[in-house]
Amino acid sequence: MTQQEHAARERVAIVGGGLAGSLLALALAQRGVGVDVYERRPDPRAGRAEGGRSINLGLSKRGIQALTEVGLIDEVMPLAVTMSGRVIHAPDGSTRFQPYGKDRGEVLHSIDRNELNRLLLDHAERHPQVRLHFEHRLSGIDKPTRELEFEHGGVRVHAHPAWVVGADGAFSRTRPEMQRGERADYHQEYLEWGYKELSLAPNPDGGSRIELKALHVWPRVHGFFVSHPNRDGSHTLTLFLPHQGPDSFDSTRTPEQVRALFDKYFPDLIPLLPNLVEDWASHPTGSLITTRTAPWSADDWIVLVGDACHAVYPFYGQGMNSAFEDCSALMAALAAHPRDRRAAFAAYEAARRPHTDTLAELSKANFVELKQKVQSFWFLARKRIDVALNRLLPRTWLPLYTMIAHTTMPYGDALARSRRQEKIVLGAVSATALAALGAGAWLLRAL
Repeated sequence: MTQQEHAARERVAIVGGGLAGSLLALALAQRGVGVDVYERRPDPRAGRAEGGRSINLGLSKRGIQALTEVGLIDEVMPLAVTMSGRVIHAPDGSTRFQPYGKDRGEVLHSIDRNELNRLLLDHAERHPQVRLHFEHRLSGIDKPTRELEFEHGGVRVHAHPAWVVGADGAFSRTRPEMQRGERADYHQEYLEWGYKELSLAPNPDGGSRIELKALHVWPRVHGFFVSHPNRDGSHTLTLFLPHQGPDSFDSTRTPEQVRALFDKYFPDLIPLLPNLVEDWASHPTGSLITTRTAPWSADDWIVLVGDACHAVYPFYGQGMNSAFEDCSALMAALAAHPRDRRAAFAAYEAARRPHTDTLAELSKANFVELKQKVQSFWFLARKRIDVALNRLLPRTWLPLYTMIAHTTMPYGDALARSRRQEKIVLGAVSATALAALGAGAWLLRAL
């Protein structure tokens, strides 16, 4: 083996140069590990982003923690717009503000996916331990010889890294190659709804036409909009709608059908979207998928992170945050098992997989909340009880959303704690109701 080949075998290969892959490359390089990042797409810093993908993300505590660990949070925050809560737009055009938490510290941060990816790639590329390889599509993995094969410009490129990270998204090529011939589980589930992005331009003076520092939601049972703010005063609107059936993406194709859909469900948005028909035609319809798999690693050589092992629906805003948390957890496991990578991979999966499975269920449940429950009297009353108890008992009582978005508590632990709190609230309500009934019965007897 030549000296160059030996040096190559000491490096880690990360398949996928998106958010998780570029963050992990930087984290590994900062620990002195040589990294080669292979991305099938062209360099996103040189052209437009991949069509159909959401360009806005909600950065919360878990993502903030991971970015802090690599020393980038102070550069990331100026790129984001703080969102202090939700503005709910009713069908009659009225609005209502729902804060995310009990104080100004419990907020989310809207950030452009592409801008964040470019920042991470810039910092990774500047590190002497990192090499970026764009337009390299993984075509095969030979596990016995520990060889990766890529296609690049019609040429086969081979690599023999020390170990491999699959960070190549929900439709990962690494995952099936890794699991080939193994006793592996894989499940994917498409939502019957899809999404389409539209743009709400700022005023001519650069000001926002709706409240800037908030997430906006137009909840309708049959479809709903979510709006993320941008620093230039514009908003990225994402419409979630059934793929098929009446008033669906399939039945909304012509300009007349588009206008009819908005007249019926979102009339208050029509004056804000003068280019509605053109935007509709030029933006593709995307699909929503949940995936689960096991195992997340093979021997001591391949391990998965992010959507490659646990893609979730976007309705809890945790896709990026959980992927970044994977990177932190993997780095912690490697540090805890410096001489046993197999043990590190096993510890990482044991620490993460039960909780990302929980996140998948929470994301499904929040789909119903966003389209329906945010306008429910009982939903709002329950939220107010949570906030009141949180203020009264800040260290004891935490709303579920607070635990998910504003702490790094494992997702499963957060859900279990929320369920215990729910039992307490229901018990208190039942006791109050029984006491009221008893008092009423006593009064009737007295009369």
